This record gives sequence, C-alpha cells and structure tokens, in this order.
Amino acid sequence: MSIRMIAKELYHLQQEVEKLEAQIDSAQSHEREAMADRLRRLKAEWKRMRKALNGEKVPPPFRQPL
Repeated sequence: MSIRMIAKELYHLQQEVEKLEAQIDSAQSHEREAMADRLRRLKAEWKRMRKALNGEKVPPPFRQPL
C-alpha cells in the first residue's frame, strides 16, 4: 500500500472516530455499549494504520496472540 493510500485511510478513520465519539455522547444508554465496541475497533485500526504510516512493522493478524 502506498503512503498516499495509507494517509487517506488514516484520515477517513480519524473522521469516523470523531463522528462516533460525538454520536456516543448523544446516544441512549442501550446503544452506547455497541457503539463503544465499534469505537474501540476503529481506534485499534487507526493505531495500526498510524504505525504503518510511521514505518513500524505490524505483525500479520494470524500471528497475534488471542
């Protein structure tokens, strides 16, 4: 993946994270748990893309401990 594509994906993930954080503040309590889980996953993906952009090695998903 090129640096430009990684940067674009990182930008889109950041926008999604910010949008979801705003939605969580105004969501009803029964919806917050599912939204918080999605937010956690988005932030993890954002961190992974950020590391890729910074040139850090990211282990393949099949080698990560459960």
